[in-house]
Amino acid sequence: MKYDYLIVGAGFFGATFARLATDAGKSCLVIDKRSHIGGNAYSQKVDGIDVHLYGPHIFHTNDDDIWNFVNKFSKFNNFVLSPKVYRDGKMYSLPFNMNTFYEMWGVTTPEQAKQVRFTKIQR
Repeated sequence: MKYDYLIVGAGFFGATFARLATDAGKSCLVIDKRSHIGGNAYSQKVDGIDVHLYGPHIFHTNDDDIWNFVNKFSKFNNFVLSPKVYRDGKMYSLPFNMNTFYEMWGVTTPEQAKQVRFTKIQR
């Protein structure tokens, strides 16, 4: 059989290109070295639990066209990544920002944070 496109890789780009090309009336053959689609964003159910085989995947965009497109194919939940770090008996916010520096050192300005940082490094 002849195809209009051979797409190597069934990750986000390959799968999206194949979908759009097919919608435009083109024929596509998608191949991948893995036995599944989705690339590193693949999950599989294990005892009813979604297991992220290649690490967690978070999709975010502020583009309405992209958001509407992806929501045609999958259900998304409202996940907000809020990592924390535990050090010396206390929890701190990540990624580092002024809130983290306030939690760590009680400072409220970038200038104060720079002073504390340089003082602690010189010890």
